[in-house]
Amino acid sequence: MGVTHVTVTLKGFGSPSGTYAADFLVDTGATDSLAPAAELRNIGVQPVGTMVYELADGTIHEYPFGLVQIEFMGEITAGRVIFGPDNAEPLLGVTALESVGITVDPANRTLKRLPAIPLKQCKARVRVTGVVPLEDQSERSAVTRPDHSEEIGTGNDLDFYPHR
Repeated sequence: MGVTHVTVTLKGFGSPSGTYAADFLVDTGATDSLAPAAELRNIGVQPVGTMVYELADGTIHEYPFGLVQIEFMGEITAGRVIFGPDNAEPLLGVTALESVGITVDPANRTLKRLPAIPLKQCKARVRVTGVVPLEDQSERSAVTRPDHSEEIGTGNDLDFYPHR
């Protein structure tokens, strides 16, 4: 399997300092995007937090991240960008791809647009049994009562998606 690159432009929010544009490696194994820290600082992006990441080689590192506007393939989204080492190859993570409906075709090393971004209501219902209403939990005990069964979801709201 080969690698896929795409031209990405990053812009800080409320930053008059400009933009950073480069060919980013599309990394479907990365959740967040990454750019050289010096480039992010040059366009006025400030770290807003830190996160611990596992790199492709299995090592664990903590990096600061900031929030940016991300533009590629005529699409615009917003997301986290990691302040990477200054010699790092910029990475476009899967969160940015999915948020604008772009998928990777690994066989052809191309990016493709989905016909529509999935935004579906769950058809499955989850039955909750043995739940004690809050007003009955004054003793803070782990009491379950089968007579407090209810079905979640009316079809008119967003229902719970069970984890698979």
